[in-house]
Amino acid sequence: MVQSQISEIPIFPPGDLWSEEPPVESYRHLKQLLLLLACLERFWKNRQDFFVAANMSVYYSTRQRKSEEMRGPDFFVVLNTERRERKSWVIWEEEGKYPNFIIEVLSDSTANTDRGLKKQLYQDVWRTPDYFWFDPYSLEFQGFHLMNGEYQAIQPNDQGWLWSEQLQLYLGIVEEKLRFFTSEGELVLTPEEEADTERARAQEAIAQVDAERQRSALLRQKLQELGINPDEIA
Repeated sequence: MVQSQISEIPIFPPGDLWSEEPPVESYRHLKQLLLLLACLERFWKNRQDFFVAANMSVYYSTRQRKSEEMRGPDFFVVLNTERRERKSWVIWEEEGKYPNFIIEVLSDSTANTDRGLKKQLYQDVWRTPDYFWFDPYSLEFQGFHLMNGEYQAIQPNDQGWLWSEQLQLYLGIVEEKLRFFTSEGELVLTPEEEADTERARAQEAIAQVDAERQRSALLRQKLQELGINPDEIA
């Protein structure tokens, strides 16, 4: 009896696993992934309840280290988890949490898998609520939301953007790149773009002060020409 109970105890693979993802397809793919990472991490800089990664393995089978048919998503987000560094995402070490949001960046060698096998896996096994794919060359862009156990295509808004229920953000294409937008339609900036924006605002404020100073000086000059002492005006 004791021997039978022991044999029924599941033996989990090791949890401290390195990601085993292959290199990204091209420089354009790499730039797209880095852009998504930079934008979301900056936008959520004050949050500590999520994990975001790109080109990282997700280990989900308790019988083997990785699936023989696929590796990890190109870009994924897990919500309601600790924000900290990880070597990979190991489901049995993360309270059984699967990604809430996934983007696959299509390429000639992966597009069929992304549209077929992976879509089926994310729908039926991972139960990932939001799944998107994007081709950085053809600009093919599509998104799905899980409803009643099946992916339903997300309908674009007037700008052609697709809404992510999980992130509470839009996704749309700007200058041939996939970007995030807030519910108010504002572009989610990278840290560099945010710095440039702040610099531009500071320069605009300085310009306004200079313009006001020039108007004040001109008014003072006009008053003096009329024989009025500006300092005596209340």
